[in-house]
Amino acid sequence: MARMPDPYIRHATLDDEDALGRLDRVTWSPVHAVQPRPEPPYEPFYSERFGPRDHLVAEIAGAVVGYIRLGFPTPLDCNSHVRQIQGLVVAEEARGAGVGRALLRAVQDEARGQGARRITLRVLGHNTPARKLYESEGFVVEGILPEEFRIGGEYVDDVLMGRSL
Repeated sequence: MARMPDPYIRHATLDDEDALGRLDRVTWSPVHAVQPRPEPPYEPFYSERFGPRDHLVAEIAGAVVGYIRLGFPTPLDCNSHVRQIQGLVVAEEARGAGVGRALLRAVQDEARGQGARRITLRVLGHNTPARKLYESEGFVVEGILPEEFRIGGEYVDDVLMGRSL
């Protein structure tokens, strides 16, 4: 089997909205999603809260295969030195090819460039592959909200992770 080329990471554009929305829908899983499975008519991918400026996109051979969303954990000025990863998605066919890792590294550079000193994220306790990836990139567990969500009839922890930049 041929090795997949390295992903190209770039800022999202308005033209990416349809591809990102499709990617979001096809990768939906109760392993990482707290919202119900999207159903038509689909909401626009971009919103008043998150637009192209808040997303980095991974491409391989010109195809969008992943994205990461970076935002503020709160609207408070006293918290403006922190950024939060608020979504990381990799297409099934691109998993294991370094796309998630490349996005994580790029978003940390982006956060530093915005003047952030820390970066945080929240991940469901049962999402072992994501937790291992975050840990391998220097994120540590900073808190656990036990049984914070009920997904598919099971109670699931919300794991808070972070790292200094």
